[in-house]
Amino acid sequence: MNSVQTRSAERALSGGTWLIVCGAMLYSILTVTPLMAAHTAEAWDWTAPILPLVVDAAVVIVVKLDDVLARLGGHGGRWPVVLRWMTGLMTLALNTADSALKKDLVGVAVHAVAPLLLIVTAETSLAYRRAIAAAVAVAEERQRAERERREQAVREREEAARRQAREEREHAAQLEREQREHEAALAREQAEREERRWREEREREAVREAAERAERERREREREQREQERERAEREATARLARERAEQQARERREHQEREQRAERERAALLARGPANGKLPEDDARQIVAAAFGAELSVRSAAELCGWSVGWVSARYAEHRDPGAGGASLAIASN
Repeated sequence: MNSVQTRSAERALSGGTWLIVCGAMLYSILTVTPLMAAHTAEAWDWTAPILPLVVDAAVVIVVKLDDVLARLGGHGGRWPVVLRWMTGLMTLALNTADSALKKDLVGVAVHAVAPLLLIVTAETSLAYRRAIAAAVAVAEERQRAERERREQAVREREEAARRQAREEREHAAQLEREQREHEAALAREQAEREERRWREEREREAVREAAERAERERREREREQREQERERAEREATARLARERAEQQARERREHQEREQRAERERAALLARGPANGKLPEDDARQIVAAAFGAELSVRSAAELCGWSVGWVSARYAEHRDPGAGGASLAIASN
């Protein structure tokens, strides 16, 4: 399977997964909202869709992040699995609660289809993505090995060609020397001077070849020494960068821990004040509500700590749960 087919399969898997997720979300909202409205005070009927939206938002987060981690070949640990199953079971419980309370077994079975399909689809799509990522990695490694093998074969052919050319040059030079020796032997009888001059030329050629060979050897040793120095410098630079990266990560972890501890102490100090005697200033009240939200206190407890109304505190809680447009509109409505 080539990369085009792999991408097509991933698009089909992603599209089908999101289609099932969106359908299950819509069905869950339509099913759970009447249940929440029936078990909510009349003044707060408008909050009935909030719970299914929050649960479905968690489902969207899990599916999306699982998709990203599967593409990167990573693993989020046990908490993503806990969140995935917790949201799926919550969706299953909310969808079947109304029918279960009415002891309608058919209704329970019908309303369990979408949540169960969502749970199984999330697990199956994650397994498919991981399998596709592993298969793609194996294919890329195979292609890389094949490319290296071809490059090695090309280098070997080039080296063989150079070696053959060198042997041919050496053979030609050897034939030429033999020819010169033969001609010198024939010419030795004619003139001693020609023989002496030929001998001198031969000695000069040997000296030149020895000098050239020594120069080549010297250049080769210098090149090898430069390569060794460069490799040693690269290893030292890599080790230095690794040490610096480890130190930077340690500093960041320490700073993060200090920030978390400082925020925890500030939140504990705000919550330790006790119930307010009157309505605190808005800035102080917002700080206390933020601390109460982080400590997962109830809306009524937060209202007692800051002295403001339950509606105002509920609007602030909504802003913390959803910092977007929904939280802002709830704050305006409560004021």
